[in-house]
Amino acid sequence: MTNTVNHINDVIKLTDPGMQRVNQHLRQQLNSEVILINQIAEYIISNGGKRLRPMLMLLIADALAYEGDQNINLAAVIELIHTATLLHDDVVDESEMRRGEKTSHEIWGNSASVLVGDFLYSKSFQMMVKANRMEVMSILSDATNKISEGEVQQLLQIGNIDISEADYYQIIDNKTAKLFEAACELAAVIAEQPSQVQQELAAFGMLLGAAFQIADDVLDYTASDDDLGKNLGDDFSEGKLTLPLIHLLKNGTGEQRQTVIEAIKQPDQADFKAIKHMVITAGAIEYTIEQAQSRAAAAKQKLASLPDSLAKQALLFLCDFAWQRNQ
Repeated sequence: MTNTVNHINDVIKLTDPGMQRVNQHLRQQLNSEVILINQIAEYIISNGGKRLRPMLMLLIADALAYEGDQNINLAAVIELIHTATLLHDDVVDESEMRRGEKTSHEIWGNSASVLVGDFLYSKSFQMMVKANRMEVMSILSDATNKISEGEVQQLLQIGNIDISEADYYQIIDNKTAKLFEAACELAAVIAEQPSQVQQELAAFGMLLGAAFQIADDVLDYTASDDDLGKNLGDDFSEGKLTLPLIHLLKNGTGEQRQTVIEAIKQPDQADFKAIKHMVITAGAIEYTIEQAQSRAAAAKQKLASLPDSLAKQALLFLCDFAWQRNQ
């Protein structure tokens, strides 16, 4: 490991020892007498992606010189909550692919995916009790509740051509950024940091999580299927109006707006390539990236209280990585 962080691989190497402990802890906690639970759990762990949320907890705990082991336990809790939401999401959205692999419901069916998602939620609460701190329980239970609210909010907005940017931001704050916020705040709590530092790091997590999600919504119009890990245009075909499309509907021509409206009404017959071209030519991609960049820059400011370290460098790098993945 070098003394600088210039690439996502540097961040992965820096956190690898901790993440190996998190994975080991996950396998121990998810061991069950029910074979199907073991099968799905192992499939999920093996295809876990970058695991940004637990990675953030490990980095902040490192930056704050935390010496206990609750960062490992709670990082695993955060990952279980996130994974449970994905299992349920994929059933609701009828998604076939995630991270370039078949979704669990495509392999084992909807019923198994929902029930194993419930198992992961209940297991996460068993594990968080081991921290033996009411503050930890409060943060995580609030986060779980907000995520569920975000899911319902998104469901209610499916196909709504009049969705506002404010509605969109509220959905991503609840559905995605809330768990980033919880991971970062928890690291400060277990490291016994003052309330102000806890609040700053919670705000860092919320801003960074929003930046990642906004940038992800750009990828639905710019990435290849292989890069995206799912089918290009899935959000559009599911009736999810993300920021690029919201911007086009607000700022495009009347003809473009009408084309989008009709496409949303009949997504199976829509020409996604034409929609994608309109999104790009209307400047919606640049606008959306600017919004992601703005939140990433604000996130950086929230790290001012952290002492200089490789962990802090990694956190600062992730702020740039969040919105530059399209570049």
